[in-house]
Amino acid sequence: MEQFRIAVIGAGPSGLYAAAALLASGEPVSVEVLDRLPAPYGLVRYGVAPDHVKMKSVIRVLQRPFDPAHVEFLGGVRIGEGGIGLDELRTHFHAVVHATGSSVDRSLDVPGEELAGSLGSGAFVSWYCGHPDHTELDPPLDHPGVAVVGAGNVALDVARVLAKTADELAATDVPEPVLDALRGSAVRDIHVLIRRGPEHVRFTPAELHQIGDLAHADVLVHDDGLLAAGVAETPGEGVTERRQRQNLEMLTEWAGRHASDRPRRVHLRFLRSPVRLLGEDGRVSGVVVERNAVVDGRVVGTGEQETLDVGLVVRAIGYRGEPIPGLPFDEAGGVVPNEGGRVLRDGVAVPGAYVTGWIKRGPSGVIGTNKGDAAETVKALLADLPTLPAPAHPEPEALRAALAAHGIRPVDWTAWLRLDAEEVRRGGQRGAERVKVAHLAEMLDAAHGAPAP
Repeated sequence: MEQFRIAVIGAGPSGLYAAAALLASGEPVSVEVLDRLPAPYGLVRYGVAPDHVKMKSVIRVLQRPFDPAHVEFLGGVRIGEGGIGLDELRTHFHAVVHATGSSVDRSLDVPGEELAGSLGSGAFVSWYCGHPDHTELDPPLDHPGVAVVGAGNVALDVARVLAKTADELAATDVPEPVLDALRGSAVRDIHVLIRRGPEHVRFTPAELHQIGDLAHADVLVHDDGLLAAGVAETPGEGVTERRQRQNLEMLTEWAGRHASDRPRRVHLRFLRSPVRLLGEDGRVSGVVVERNAVVDGRVVGTGEQETLDVGLVVRAIGYRGEPIPGLPFDEAGGVVPNEGGRVLRDGVAVPGAYVTGWIKRGPSGVIGTNKGDAAETVKALLADLPTLPAPAHPEPEALRAALAAHGIRPVDWTAWLRLDAEEVRRGGQRGAERVKVAHLAEMLDAAHGAPAP
């Protein structure tokens, strides 16, 4: 029976759910998961806040295809510029599933956004999560004020990490240089700017509760008295509405609080949007904020403005995908055009090309959403198997030779386990479960056991 070789590009949740679905299909497939980083798990490793231990536990599910070794992991493999080209990669597989996510921060489109100290949440979160692309970020934490723009969980994650002490975060997996930077932080006031009212926030109640449970920071609600007056719109009784109701109950309780002697404060500023970032000597020195009103469901500015004294602005207003060289791309949606996961070029399916996760549907949903999304893509792929063109180089050894020709020394699962063990060892020294190795050269040294020759 013919063995169909499938490549999954991206070892985050969407890619690993796709690999698991392929294995569970019972079809004669072999699966290889490629990632440009030496470590698997993608967004779970580099996007989930370090103190979200329970959320990170999904790794136990994601790693199942690798243990025992039903799926091969090839980390440190770059596709495209500086690595192996997509056209060449396709000669080794019947099909390629792209699961590369959406990693580009959306912009505010306001004057001053280009100043130093104006950052996207993707970069900032990647920095404190130890992503090797962002080890040199060095966000300015030398000013008492920070503005975080956004009404979702990522905005709360950023605010919570900035509001915690270094001692609290020492028990997590944050890299040592990040912990040192947070230990020296001068941040005292974190202003979360939310363009709509309290009833419209997209926070989950669990995430919001964590903000209210901070040991060393007060939460102060600035809502123009809407909650106290009962003006905030009362939701219905659906699942989404129940979450809104829980949020409103917490926010209403906090609205009556006043600042205590805790060293830090998280300000939830509703109906506020940044309209301009102020600068001094090339870096952020303040943010001009406009008060909003909601008219017929639309947010409109009132013209009333105030200036917040901040030295760092982090925008957490969403992400978009990056074009994949060799595939069509929808610039407006930030996704690869597709139908049920089949890549479309000018409305016609591209043989052997598939997408799953955020690059397929856009940055929406939670980690578990990727499971059903991957199942849809895999269903389409399996239906196409009989018609997929055979690869020119189906032997596994041929791919290894091709990678070597491009100077790529893959990190296989055994090598990743060595890196994993090194992180656990470092964690033991600090009293944490693990401490991430963040610099790429160190990751590769730990994975391969010694510097590559």
